[in-house]
Amino acid sequence: MSARALMFQGTGSDVGKSTVVAGLCRLARRRGIRVAPFKPQNMSNNAAACSDGGEIGRAQALQARACGLQPEVDFNPVLLKPQSDSTAQVVVHGKVLDTCSASHYMNDRRQHLMQAVTDSFTRLTQQYDLILVEGAGSAAEVNLRERDIANMGFAQRMQVPVCLIGDIDRGGVIASIVGTKAVISSSDADRICSFIINRFRGDPALFVDGVKVIEELTQWPCRGVIPWLPPALKLPQEDAVILEQGTQRSQRSGSDAMIRIAVPMLSRIANFDDMDPLRLEPNVELGFVPPGKPIPRDIDAIIIPGTKSAMGDLAFLQAQGWDHDIIAFARTGGKVTGVCGGYQLLGKYIHDPDGVDGAPGSAPALGLLDIVTTMYPQKQTRQVNGHCPRSQSVLSGYEIHVGATEGEATRSPMTILNGKPDGATSPDGQIEGTYLHGVFGNDDFRAWWLNNLKAGSAGSLNYESTVERELDNLADGLEAALDVDELLRDARAVES
Repeated sequence: MSARALMFQGTGSDVGKSTVVAGLCRLARRRGIRVAPFKPQNMSNNAAACSDGGEIGRAQALQARACGLQPEVDFNPVLLKPQSDSTAQVVVHGKVLDTCSASHYMNDRRQHLMQAVTDSFTRLTQQYDLILVEGAGSAAEVNLRERDIANMGFAQRMQVPVCLIGDIDRGGVIASIVGTKAVISSSDADRICSFIINRFRGDPALFVDGVKVIEELTQWPCRGVIPWLPPALKLPQEDAVILEQGTQRSQRSGSDAMIRIAVPMLSRIANFDDMDPLRLEPNVELGFVPPGKPIPRDIDAIIIPGTKSAMGDLAFLQAQGWDHDIIAFARTGGKVTGVCGGYQLLGKYIHDPDGVDGAPGSAPALGLLDIVTTMYPQKQTRQVNGHCPRSQSVLSGYEIHVGATEGEATRSPMTILNGKPDGATSPDGQIEGTYLHGVFGNDDFRAWWLNNLKAGSAGSLNYESTVERELDNLADGLEAALDVDELLRDARAVES
């Protein structure tokens, strides 16, 4: 049995590969095709838990959802989770393999992971009719071409055709696509069968001549010009570049918002899509506070998000002076909530005797909850269900973390997960933390949490239905902009 496959590579990072693949996954599913996503190697601290206890990139989890599938480790066999400026945790088939430097990974480790990538891809070809593959970064990174497993190295190894995506909103899209062909090898250029222009603002007819220039210089046909699609911004995003561009701010702001929430943008921020449901609430303004800026005072709550390195981001938070802002806000009765690593930062101390989270050592944390966290090598990764004792809301989500937390405040847990207490709450209920990623995606809990801040502030948002609707809207937008029939014909059979 053989499946067909088509890979989508980009002229650079954040050109919309993940979103385009998600929309095409939904389109294929609506056409009755058994479709699955695949990304050989991802680099992101936004991860999703699979039912078998493994983890994959959040983008592949969203793409799986677009296909009507649950997350599986084969959808993203290699996941790199940056832990510092020079090291990353290497996750293979959902489990931590090791932590290594960038140079060690690129020069030694990476070439040995192609087998894990091809094993996963082969298993998928035996289960599905169509595999839509997402590349990583840029197809033109010729300095990284040797031993590549993420882009052309994979495409050549498995004989998968490639559609190249260029982002016109960045400017220079003609040069970026034509330049890609100019710098890659002729054999890699032959692997590219078509291209797509993404994020066009205005009348696409104005770029007809631009498309012709690209087609003439590359000899690749264009499969469409995708307009700027606002619905895509309501979908969970994976790349932290999105935060830097400010697209994670709520649509309402200033006096129009009943509730204002600040989220410090930690240096190793992880799973920041935990904030998406709050960002979509009609009466909420949620803003990520960038480095170098103080946390505003005229706010109703602070949420400390997850982090890949609690010890590292504790030092980063203190270097920004955010520790003083958060403590001062809490002392005036302000609401402070921590999620996963953010929960650990709320305690008295973080101990890392074995250097699991960086260099071995201990450090005093914010001291807002009577808890202490100790880092251990074993990672907790699981899907969970439970409830919130104070709101009696039913909860579901996932855990991905290292470390165990103990202390007096845990006697008043924020959540109960899989029948066991989780998190902690201060005596007045204003300081709280949980290991539950996705806690704000639970509509009843989110409404209770917002109304406790200000009565009547919660809207009628059904978050899960919103994500489904936006996936359909995205698919509709791609259907109108792309020659989907030709794209599907571009896909070629691969042997399983």
